[in-house]
Amino acid sequence: MPLDAVPVPAGPREPGPDSGSTAVAHPNIALIKYWGKRDEELVVPCVDSLSMTLDILPTTTTVTLCPQGRPDRVTFDGSPAEGERRHRIIAFVDLVRELAGRSDPVLVETRNAVPTGAGLASSASGFAALAVAATAAYSLRLDPTALSRLARRGSASAARSVFGGFALCHAGHGVGAAADLSSYAEPVPLPDFDPAMVIAVVSTSAKAVSSRAAMRRTVETSPLYRAWAASGRADLTDIRAALRRGDLAAVGEITERNALGMHATMLAARPAVRYFSPATMAVLDSVLQLRRDGVPAYATMDAGPNVKVLCPPEAADRVAEAVRGAVPDGSVLIARRGPGARLLPGAER
Repeated sequence: MPLDAVPVPAGPREPGPDSGSTAVAHPNIALIKYWGKRDEELVVPCVDSLSMTLDILPTTTTVTLCPQGRPDRVTFDGSPAEGERRHRIIAFVDLVRELAGRSDPVLVETRNAVPTGAGLASSASGFAALAVAATAAYSLRLDPTALSRLARRGSASAARSVFGGFALCHAGHGVGAAADLSSYAEPVPLPDFDPAMVIAVVSTSAKAVSSRAAMRRTVETSPLYRAWAASGRADLTDIRAALRRGDLAAVGEITERNALGMHATMLAARPAVRYFSPATMAVLDSVLQLRRDGVPAYATMDAGPNVKVLCPPEAADRVAEAVRGAVPDGSVLIARRGPGARLLPGAER
């Protein structure tokens, strides 16, 4: 099966205790960031983005239809989900129910292999897995583009985790229904470009400022935001050309400048949003030293203190060793490009 294939069940199923559908999805790391939404209700990003889906840290989600009259239930890593987390999941299920023209209550069971809310793209894998599992449970057939558009309603980055390898998410155009229809992700075929991504986990704690709140504050108050968004369009053009050439050094340079520019916009927000920690700076310094030593290594960061380092596969162990030396109390993972969101075998019961 191709990496980008997203199988869905054929034919209707009656709701019941055995109608669960289980999906798995992996996080993606944006090489060109989308930071900021122009429509928060529809979760439409301000700018286009481009990412690499990883082969580690998956989210596994099971959606089981329940008899009418029962309440919706959500568990997260084995415990009942509460508050905002439960609200976002059920709001997403409501979107699927509306599309499917059904009202069956659900049990949603999610397990994350990645810390939640720590800047490690857990929302991307989480809502991509939920989109696949929920549409399968409700017998809703969507093509990959429509599935990506749906996943975006949970988290803009989830649109990209629908696909394996590299994916481009369009910010779209217009407002309302036009914006919703035109904002989706699509795969970027690069069969011969397969770098490694070394992940320095310097903290697994939830962020003091959520991504949603930080985006809103940055867009509304940072005097640097418009300039960064404009430069991001040039970054996207440049990185796509570099990817086609298989030029990892150029890809890395563009990736690093785009990420550091994004964090600069946050530092200029009022009040400032700062995700860097001393350990973050130590990792960034180790990446600079690797380059001085002739190792092509390039850093990127999302909304959190953790650092991801793009490098050639043959340099991954050396990069991991250098990063580990910079953060002896943290952990280091090595990832490669991974598959798109999919139903697990035997998920249809």
